[in-house]
Amino acid sequence: MNTSSPFKVLFLCTGNSARSILAESLLKHFSHARFESYSAGSNPKKEPHPMALRVLREAYKIDPSGARSKSWEEFKKSGATFDFIITVCDNARESCPVWPGQPILAHWGSPDPAAFVGTEKETYDCFFKVALQIQRRIELFCALPLEKLDRLRQAELTQDIGAR
Repeated sequence: MNTSSPFKVLFLCTGNSARSILAESLLKHFSHARFESYSAGSNPKKEPHPMALRVLREAYKIDPSGARSKSWEEFKKSGATFDFIITVCDNARESCPVWPGQPILAHWGSPDPAAFVGTEKETYDCFFKVALQIQRRIELFCALPLEKLDRLRQAELTQDIGAR
């Protein structure tokens, strides 16, 4: 476990097009360089969902131009290690591979906004609602005094965020 900043966090989802992209971008935005955030998927889409990118641009004033959907195999093959692995969908939670370095694992499940069917406004509202849920979890995570906690307490508090 990394004992100094920045902590490395990987958000996992199946398609890596919406929830994990939102989480990666929001942690980068709210952590003020305390964390390095990444995202990946077990079966990534060709590109991030346009509505996820729109919510980041319009609601958060975040430039998502660097966001891309990628496989978690990209990180596994490179030998990347992480301090925290956080799944944001139930499918990724069930199929999450074993990662080197014994990262803390947590699940912060959210509904899949990419599966929502409705008008453009309803779809935007759905994506925004999921982004807001992720934002609240990110803010709680960023408020944790991780540097002052032992590994067991870090794991407990990180896992508790997803249960709220």
